[in-house]
Amino acid sequence: MRYLALTEKDRQEMLAAIGVSTIDQLYDTVPSQFLLKKPLENLPNHQGELEVENILTGLAKKNRAANEGPFFLGVGCYKHHIPASVDHIIQRSEFLTSYTPYQPEISQGTLAVIFQFQSIIALLTGMEVANASMYDGATSLTESCLMALRIKSGRKNIATLGNIHPDYLEVAKTSLDLNDAKFVSEIDESCAAVVVQYPDFYGEIGNLDDVRKKCDAAGALMIVVTNEILSLGLLEAPKQADIVIGEASSLGVGLNFGGPLLGFFACKKEFVRQMPGRICGATTDLDGKPGYVLTLNAREQHIRREKATSNICSNQGLCATAFTIHASLLGEIGFKKLALINHKKACDLADRLAKVTGVKVLNNSFFNEFTVELSKDALEVNKKLLAKNIIGGFAQGNKMILAASELTSAQDIETLASELEKILN
Repeated sequence: MRYLALTEKDRQEMLAAIGVSTIDQLYDTVPSQFLLKKPLENLPNHQGELEVENILTGLAKKNRAANEGPFFLGVGCYKHHIPASVDHIIQRSEFLTSYTPYQPEISQGTLAVIFQFQSIIALLTGMEVANASMYDGATSLTESCLMALRIKSGRKNIATLGNIHPDYLEVAKTSLDLNDAKFVSEIDESCAAVVVQYPDFYGEIGNLDDVRKKCDAAGALMIVVTNEILSLGLLEAPKQADIVIGEASSLGVGLNFGGPLLGFFACKKEFVRQMPGRICGATTDLDGKPGYVLTLNAREQHIRREKATSNICSNQGLCATAFTIHASLLGEIGFKKLALINHKKACDLADRLAKVTGVKVLNNSFFNEFTVELSKDALEVNKKLLAKNIIGGFAQGNKMILAASELTSAQDIETLASELEKILN
């Protein structure tokens, strides 16, 4: 085999052809603090496949998986039981396709599932229409803010009310900056929308009617964020909103070491043509049989780029299918029962921790996640818990946000409480 090596002349000619003089210029848009100045430390030199596999296996063993002991971390990604039937069904040929179903004549199974996914999301959120899913909750918030700016043309602010997931805001801020828009805390007539989380970042359940009144007074749209979709099995649907977005990976998808996740997006029917992503519709063919098609394709590949509402390039089809299968297996009664079990587990956890000296439960209301105040730094407490094979909650100063689910056992709760008693006293 013959290998061709680039000479310095070749390299310079290639750089000149693309309009730069050095390779470093290709990375000018990357902040300097993120550029490597020297080789990574502790990274071994190239080795054979077997050696690399052994090294990676050794590194993997340092991880503590969620199912290896008590687990109380949430804030957007929750540990739930995923039935084995979900994985089996999503691999059937009717649903497992290589890419987006552009051709309805060969993708009826996938399109039917997407239609059902939309129907479930619309039912849970109390909205009239839902799209064919988004990447995750954070990008769903981004898309909802951009949609509000399109609807309320001329307004450049998005107001935030209460405690919203900081990661969601950080992701959305990136796109708002590129559109000369920004997040503000004051609600006035410069705001295209008001964003509120339900339940909020700390697990508290707010009054959406009060938010609706503030939106109406300012002529702004109301965006509701829900990052634990299971909560809508117990809480009232946020019908007061104009747009409801959030995270749906709790059902069917799971933690998966941090991804992929599954965003959802629903809104009132009057805003349907400003929605990002796609909408699958049901129809009948010439023989009167039911059929499904992509009714709304609002991305840049389908229409003129400058008219596209989004550049999202996936409908998260496999994740949406997994959610739909899990939700369908539960049914309406099962969904509500699962939500009730989650809430009861969280109540049991809160009641037990309230008896621990050095722990104060801060929430007046919650679903399956709540916040406590500790007498010591929460991050240091988490380190000591991890040494006992317990993954604690999300640490923020002296506060810790704890989540429970159907997988949280009475023994898990007692183990956490006992260790906290030792650490804090």
